[in-house]
Amino acid sequence: MPLLNIGDSTLVVIDFQARLMPAIHDGARLVANAQRLVAAAGLLGVPIVMTEQNPAGLGGTVPELAGAGPVIAKMSFDACAEGAFLEALAGDGQLVLCGCEAHVCLGQTTLSLLAHRRRVAIVQDASGSRQPESKDAALRRLERRGAEIVTTEMVIFEWLKSAEHPRFREVLKLVK
Repeated sequence: MPLLNIGDSTLVVIDFQARLMPAIHDGARLVANAQRLVAAAGLLGVPIVMTEQNPAGLGGTVPELAGAGPVIAKMSFDACAEGAFLEALAGDGQLVLCGCEAHVCLGQTTLSLLAHRRRVAIVQDASGSRQPESKDAALRRLERRGAEIVTTEMVIFEWLKSAEHPRFREVLKLVK
């Protein structure tokens, strides 16, 4: 995958839900990094698509991320099983995914997106599971299948491209 590009990226935020996050290892840090990604995407004009797994059971998106983009409710662990999800990601642009759980919903969605020949980058420091070993195994598997594994700062600085970007100073505040 080439460098991430704001004109060719969509940020996909998977299942950062109120009742799920307390059980996720290092959940507060993951939410904070997802907030940074969402804020950078907003400043740079990168579209955002969000999902919620069984919102009646797991609650809505955490307040820190609520309202960042359209939300697609789903019951299937693989968001690609929802027609609205694939419609929201129409085209062949780069997909930057973060979310929970890495070995379930994030993982199955990524595998399906790769099967659809989409270019996927997983933001490892904004993705999690209840158990660290589940996350680690999922990231190794997804990387072997063709997903790029990146960090929040990698995404932000690749989207910026240069210190000459007109929003550089605003975006830089997100990483300091």
